Amino acid sequence: MVEARAERRLAAILATDVVGYSCLMGIDEEGTLTRLNAHRREFLEPKIAEYHGRIVKRTGDGILIEFASAVDAARCAVEIQRGMSERNEPVSPDRHIVLRIGIHVGDIILEDGDIFGDGVNIAARLEGIAAPGGICISDDAFRQVRDKIDIAFEDAGERQLKNIARPVKVYLGQLGNTPSKAETVPAASNRPSIAVLPFQNMSGDPEQEYFADGMVDEIITGLSRIKWLLVISRNSTFIYKNKPVAMKDIAEKFGVRYVLEGGVRKSGNRVWITAQLIDAATDAHLWAEQYDRLLDDVFALQDEITMRVVGAIEPSLRKAEVDRITRQRPNTFSAYDLMLRSQQFVFTGMPKDAAKAIPLLEDALKLEPDYSAAHAYLSWCLHSRYGRGGLREEDRLAAVRHARAAVSLGNDDATALAIAALVLAYDGHDTATALKIFDRALELSNCSIFVLCWNAAILAWTGKTELAIERAQLALSLGPFDSLRWRANHALAIAYFHGHRYGDAADAARSVIDVNPVYSIPRALLTGALVRLGLMEEAKAMAQTVLECDPSFTISGTSRYSELEPAVFRPMADAWREAGLPE
Repeated sequence: MVEARAERRLAAILATDVVGYSCLMGIDEEGTLTRLNAHRREFLEPKIAEYHGRIVKRTGDGILIEFASAVDAARCAVEIQRGMSERNEPVSPDRHIVLRIGIHVGDIILEDGDIFGDGVNIAARLEGIAAPGGICISDDAFRQVRDKIDIAFEDAGERQLKNIARPVKVYLGQLGNTPSKAETVPAASNRPSIAVLPFQNMSGDPEQEYFADGMVDEIITGLSRIKWLLVISRNSTFIYKNKPVAMKDIAEKFGVRYVLEGGVRKSGNRVWITAQLIDAATDAHLWAEQYDRLLDDVFALQDEITMRVVGAIEPSLRKAEVDRITRQRPNTFSAYDLMLRSQQFVFTGMPKDAAKAIPLLEDALKLEPDYSAAHAYLSWCLHSRYGRGGLREEDRLAAVRHARAAVSLGNDDATALAIAALVLAYDGHDTATALKIFDRALELSNCSIFVLCWNAAILAWTGKTELAIERAQLALSLGPFDSLRWRANHALAIAYFHGHRYGDAADAARSVIDVNPVYSIPRALLTGALVRLGLMEEAKAMAQTVLECDPSFTISGTSRYSELEPAVFRPMADAWREAGLPE
């Protein structure tokens, strides 16, 4: 018998999906699905047919399409993005359906109408790194379409795509009417900025260049997801590959405040990676770390190191920015600076500090009404004032309103989404939507300590104990020096108590108190754990400190926002009653 050969052919593959689909579904499930189906039926499918494309399959919110011509694929992509921009105009921004598109030309395998192979995988990876409303194409596709379509492409250099063996050179399509969130964030001149230099290959092995370059690509992509941070493109910084450079020269050339540099050395089956974050103006080292790992799986190792580097850089930069703004005279009135000045008051969780942050954030929103981060922080401050400042219904409603604004305006801002999700869970009691929004935030930034901590808290209060512990512990491992890591211990205290691990709950609560001694809730959590450990005298003494921090604390008042799952909250409340905390 002659073995049947697989059918193969050369094709242009277009992959597309909806930006922030999970979050859109969380906000309005039926409406999102109705709008998406209308776009497909009325516009996308006719346009694909017009350019002789074949829809291979739909993948939830995505579509995989095969074209015989790369030019047809690219022209179709351009018309789709321009057409979607026009179709979104009559709709409010929080209801926009925005697409990413990736295109690659390569050899594919056909089987039962479906297509397989690296050609398909590369197109899907390119779609993932395209800008919202943009197009990303491979070098193979670019050679076919150059000078044949009416948009410009920016050379974005080689990228090490996940699970693709060789680096792929990519180009980013620049559409004049591409939807952008640029107007919803502070002006570029006010935002912190970073350049990631090529990592040095210190092993002397030329074959390790791809590993070092891939690591930098992944770090740049990860940092680009931090919406308050401007990241210089890889194509710009790689002109310094294998060249000595002074930090001040980098700062002047790119106008950046911070520079990340590092090196990779391989020996046998081990690899050593160093990374250091530098203040470009002063040459001061803000953070440095070294990683020593077995080189078992190159891609898995890249993922792990990238997660840890990005997870450590975000809080380091956040602290540096707050320190910088507090050293300046308080006469700067940009929205970004006002938001930074609020930070020392926002996260204590107490109404007296929230009262100081609220006017700063309100002033920021007067300057930039669409500033998603300011909406998010303001929603949290209003939540703090509601929960521990009198349970005024107007504060709760305002907190929910600003949280929803943060979601609609910050669909690509993981931090804003995480804060908004927390408020929607606590004050809106819409945990289903909140958890979907957290999932979206983690899609954007899976190594954000901020997102992991706050997600863990809601998971803990809703009884998803094991996942809460997993995410809180990941946050602690990623950010051993993060000033907000106490929130991970806060989540652990709740989860451990629900899991009857009262000693662990007490230890976690004490860790929170050590860092944030003015916050009443961790003292209440420690009170409950001490009761269940049989340490009643200590529990009653701790209960008194709860009331010293927050004289308005009551069990029923706390239940207004913390009782997301009765099976979690009520055993805690029973312990509080035994310790004498007021009903």
